[in-house]
Amino acid sequence: MRTTSFASLSFTACLVCASSFVLAQKPTFDCAKAQGEVEELICSDPSLAALDQELAEAYRAALAKARDGLDKQLKVEQRGWVKGRNECWKAKNKTWITATWTVDTVKDCVDAHYRLRTAELQAIWRLLPPKTVSFACQNNPANVVVADFFATDPTTIRLERGDRTATLWLVGSENNALYEGQNVSVILKGNDLKLSWLDTRTGETDELQCKKQ
Repeated sequence: MRTTSFASLSFTACLVCASSFVLAQKPTFDCAKAQGEVEELICSDPSLAALDQELAEAYRAALAKARDGLDKQLKVEQRGWVKGRNECWKAKNKTWITATWTVDTVKDCVDAHYRLRTAELQAIWRLLPPKTVSFACQNNPANVVVADFFATDPTTIRLERGDRTATLWLVGSENNALYEGQNVSVILKGNDLKLSWLDTRTGETDELQCKKQ
């Protein structure tokens, strides 16, 4: 009677797990058709391939929630994002991701683009539950900024003030509490929030000191 040792079974199981892990690290696009330095890098780097898979999952979830033509808009935005990601081949010198976040390698640029886009989709489409906090600004309870915090990687804030909204990401460590987005930044210390937000309609920047309500 043939017997199989526990060690042999464990070894076989480990091989299966390792094979599954390697397969899981393939990106969502066909590497045989990869074009350009960035796509070739993603195909050769398991960590970037995993980020590609994570983004694809978030994108599918967002598309499933998109209604009334927003799915078409989302597809256009995603195609634009891919073009931007592929521009990371230029990031061989100091390259800005946000106002203060810089990278100087192609891989770091691609990594940042994936993380920010995934976090952005998770926040905008509420694929994760937010923690909502309201702040009163300039000592005026009616001058309110609403911040939705999402436990993404990096942490994301969706800000709302009047008819304006913005997406910001944590830059650096939690201890710095600096969040940056397009034309907007936030410094968060305890219950205090300092907001700098450019109004592109007027060209003026709102500088607000706010406190948690």
